Amino acid sequence: MVKKKNIIGICGSASRNSANLAILQYLAQLGKTEFDFHIWDDLAQLPHFRTEFTDTNVPEEIVPFRNQIANADGIIICTPEYVFSIPSGLKNAIEWCVATVVFTDKPIGLITASASGEKGHEELKLIMKTVQTIFTEDTTLLIQGIKGKINAEGEITDHETERKLKKFMRSFKELTKTNTH
Repeated sequence: MVKKKNIIGICGSASRNSANLAILQYLAQLGKTEFDFHIWDDLAQLPHFRTEFTDTNVPEEIVPFRNQIANADGIIICTPEYVFSIPSGLKNAIEWCVATVVFTDKPIGLITASASGEKGHEELKLIMKTVQTIFTEDTTLLIQGIKGKINAEGEITDHETERKLKKFMRSFKELTKTNTH
C-alpha cells in the first residue's frame, strides 16, 4: 500500500463559515485516497509576528505550525481577498515562517476565492514565490464571485467552479508526485 501524502490546507479567512474553508473541505474529500489532509482554519490563534522571536524564544503556538509546514508533502492555501490584499492572519502566519526554510521547495496550491480577488491573488503568488514554494499556473486558481457559487451548507453549487477545482486538484496531485520534498 502506498503511503498517503501529508497535505496542509491553510484557510486565510477570518470567518468561521467561510467559503474558503468549504473549498478546502471539498478538496480534502477529492484527495482523500491519496492525501492525509489537515486544515488550519484558525490563524487568529497565532500571535502577532515579532522579528525578535523569529529564532529565539519562538512562541509555543508557532512551533507546531512551522513543524506541520516543514513535514508536509504539500500545502494548499485558500483565501479571500481583504481590501485588495491577503488577509492579515494569513500574512502573519507566513511572516512567522519567512526566516526559516519550511516553505522552501514545497509544492503548493494557491486559491483565492472572493468577490473579485485579482490583486490579492497576485500578491499571494508573489509572496509564495518569494518564500520559494513550487507552483504552476495549473496549481493556482482565482474564483471570483464566490458567494454565488457556494450555498449556506458549504456545498459548491456552480458546476464550472466544481470543474475548475477538480482540475486544480489533479494538477496539485501531479505537482506533489513530481516534487518530493
